[in-house]
Amino acid sequence: MNRTGSTDVMTLEAERRLRTVRLVHTAVWAVFAGSIVAIPIMASMGRFRAATGLAVLVLGEVVVLWLNRWRCPLTAVAARYTDEHKANFDIYLPEWLARYNKQIFGPLYAMGVAYLVAMVLSAGSD
Repeated sequence: MNRTGSTDVMTLEAERRLRTVRLVHTAVWAVFAGSIVAIPIMASMGRFRAATGLAVLVLGEVVVLWLNRWRCPLTAVAARYTDEHKANFDIYLPEWLARYNKQIFGPLYAMGVAYLVAMVLSAGSD
C-alpha cells in the first residue's frame, strides 16, 4: 500500500466488483437452472410453446458455453478481481454444485427436451 491508501481502495473496489459479478452470475444461473427444471413441467401441462421457449433459451446458453470452451464468460470477468479459483469463486453456489453443475444440469436438460419431444409427438398422434 502506498501513503494515499490506494491499494486499500483498489482492493475494496475489486471486492465490490467481484460481489456484483457473483450476484449477476448467480441470478443468471438461477434463470437457466429454473428453466431446465421447468421444461418437463411445462411439457407435462401441455404448454409446449412455453417449454420450447425455455429449451431454446437454454440452448442459447449451451452455445455460449460451447463457444467459450465450456466456461461461462462471467467466470473470466470474475477472475479479474481475485486470485481465488475454487469452483465457486465466481458464483454464490455450494462448491460441489458449482463443480458439477454441467454434469447435473446437462443430463436434466437433455432428458427434459427428450420428454418435451415425446409429449409433442404423442399429442400430435391423438
